[in-house]
Amino acid sequence: MNNPAHTPIGHWIGGRVVAGSGDTIPVTNPATGELVAEAPAGTSAHVDQAVAAARAAFPGWAATDPAERAAAVRRIGEGLQARAEEIAVTITAEMGSPITMSRTAQIGFPVAVTSSFAALAADFAWTEQVGNSLIVREPIGVVGAITPWNFPLQQIVSKLAPALVAGDTMVFKPSEVAPLTARILAEVTAEAGLPAGVFNVVYGTGEVVGEAISAHPDIDMISFTGSTRAGRRISAVAAQTVKRVALELGGKGANVILDDADLAKAVDKGLMMVFTNSGQVCGAWPRMLVPAARHDEIVELAVAAAAQYTVGVPTDEATRLGPVVSEEHRRKVDGYIERGIADGAKLVFGGPGRPEGLDGAYVRPTIFANVDPDSAIAQEEIFGPVLTIIPYTDDDHAVAVANSTMYGLTSGVFGEPEHALAVARRLRAGQVDINGAPWNALAPFGGYRQSGNGREFGHFGLEEYLETKSIQR
Repeated sequence: MNNPAHTPIGHWIGGRVVAGSGDTIPVTNPATGELVAEAPAGTSAHVDQAVAAARAAFPGWAATDPAERAAAVRRIGEGLQARAEEIAVTITAEMGSPITMSRTAQIGFPVAVTSSFAALAADFAWTEQVGNSLIVREPIGVVGAITPWNFPLQQIVSKLAPALVAGDTMVFKPSEVAPLTARILAEVTAEAGLPAGVFNVVYGTGEVVGEAISAHPDIDMISFTGSTRAGRRISAVAAQTVKRVALELGGKGANVILDDADLAKAVDKGLMMVFTNSGQVCGAWPRMLVPAARHDEIVELAVAAAAQYTVGVPTDEATRLGPVVSEEHRRKVDGYIERGIADGAKLVFGGPGRPEGLDGAYVRPTIFANVDPDSAIAQEEIFGPVLTIIPYTDDDHAVAVANSTMYGLTSGVFGEPEHALAVARRLRAGQVDINGAPWNALAPFGGYRQSGNGREFGHFGLEEYLETKSIQR
């Protein structure tokens, strides 16, 4: 299994590779610290060039029949599937996702998303009659997309697929930490027949390229996935040109285990939802809310289940948890674990420091029990494999604790189905799974409160990229 070549890569603007200005950003393998590649450090001039290409391509793409746009998206999905192994190896090298996960979720989700959006175009209500008004849904224009490193392909495809079906063009800034799949995606879009300028990639930092995209007067919409802190900044900058902003931000999901739940199932699914991708998932459930009378029983189940999560090198197919994305992030997660101990939470599994025998950016999967719901580890987004088990007294208390953070992205509820549904309705979160229900590519995904605004997936996600016009006649 070969790592991506250690060679500089260029921006993708107007359907071709454009060299950077000379400065580069290193891309390192978090498992080894080795240099994997170098990405160009883009400038505002590169953003101007990409926006001009997207603006020039917009009239033609917007005028293309939606069925043809959907067919192009379907071909992009097929192209990604054809390069699945290359993509998997690349993601494992640049951000440490275990290779088995890279081959399944990291490529499987984006391919599913392209299929679902391509299928939507035929039945979508592009026009409708309301009284004497013709309601027309039209592409919004040029979209600026900015994405994080934890699911580097999934995050951009979740924006690109609906934008293309809608008739928009795009300027994309990938995370400088994990930028390499953007190069593959750009090549796939060209092979799928996407006209030059419809999709453009500018590499660089948020402080330079992200700011330039957010402020650009010829960009009509920003779609951002990342931290709440960065989302606030993007909103402030974008407000100067009154562009639409869709934000999918941080989370601190609660897994509410009711007293009539299947405890083994609830704990197993709950651990998976906090340990997957080494906890680097905005939709994770890092808070497990449990009946106080069954707290110790559930802690025993959680500790036993956690022992099955093997931490190891991400290229080993037996590995369930690889490294976190960087040494800097490892220190941040470790700091939270130490903070939890200092604040009096009961450490029952894992703890600070690297797992024995591993020298990269590795974190020990960790469980705290009897956690104060107002403590830092229960309130702040750690973005690592750290579970906090919090006891509650009754349903009202559980709901109050679940809703007590500034976030509201995802949550889970386990219990007798009608009981669980009643509790789910009371949670202030954009997505609530009952008894481990499967992911639905057509259901809306997004947050309440400081987890963001706007929705992804299904017709809800498509509508984010459209303007609505009313024609009276």
